[in-house]
Amino acid sequence: MMAVTRPGGRSARVRAEVMAATLRALAEDGYGGLTVDRIADLAGVNKTTIYRRWTDLDGLLTELLADLAARAVPIPDTGDLDLDLHRLAGLIGGVLTDPSIAALVTGLVAAATRSPEAAATLRGFILGRAGAGSVVFTRAAARGDIPADTDPIHAIEALVGPYYLRLLLTGEPLDAALAARTATAVATAARAGAFRPAPSH
Repeated sequence: MMAVTRPGGRSARVRAEVMAATLRALAEDGYGGLTVDRIADLAGVNKTTIYRRWTDLDGLLTELLADLAARAVPIPDTGDLDLDLHRLAGLIGGVLTDPSIAALVTGLVAAATRSPEAAATLRGFILGRAGAGSVVFTRAAARGDIPADTDPIHAIEALVGPYYLRLLLTGEPLDAALAARTATAVATAARAGAFRPAPSH
C-alpha cells in the first residue's frame, strides 16, 4: 500500500526550510542583500511558494521574528543581582551578535516604517524579551536587594538600551566590556532606587 504524504506535513517542512534559508541568507548577505530569489534558492523551493504564503519579504521576516520571540531564553537565577545581570547582559550580547538575528532586527526596524505588522512584531519581540528578563529585578526586590517598588521593566530597559543603541545606531561592539559596564551601572542604579516610580505631586 502506497504511503500518503499529508499536505500539512509538506507545508510544515517547506516552512521550516524557508525559515532556515532566510536566517542563513541574513547571516551571509545581511538585510540589504536579502532577496526572495536568494531565499528560494537556498531553501530549494520556487519563489512563487514564498510569495503565495508570505506576500513579500516583510511578511516573511515578520513571521521569522515571531518564531524567534517564542523561543524560551534561560534567565539567570543565581540569587545575586550583580551576577544575574552580568550573565543576562552576556546573553543579550550573544543573541544580538548572531549575524542573522542582528540583520533580522535591523531589517525589521527599516520595515517597521512602512509595515504596521512588522512594527507590531518588532515591538512584541523587544517587549517580550524585556518582560522575560525583568524577572531578575522582581526576584532581587523579593530578596530585599533593591527597593520593593522597583519597576522591573524600566530597569531591564536600562540594561538592554545600550545594546540596541550600538546595534542600530553607533555600530560599536556588543562585547564583554559593554556587558560588564552596563550590568554594574544598572545594578548600582537599582540599589539606589533609580527605577522606583516617580513621586506624585
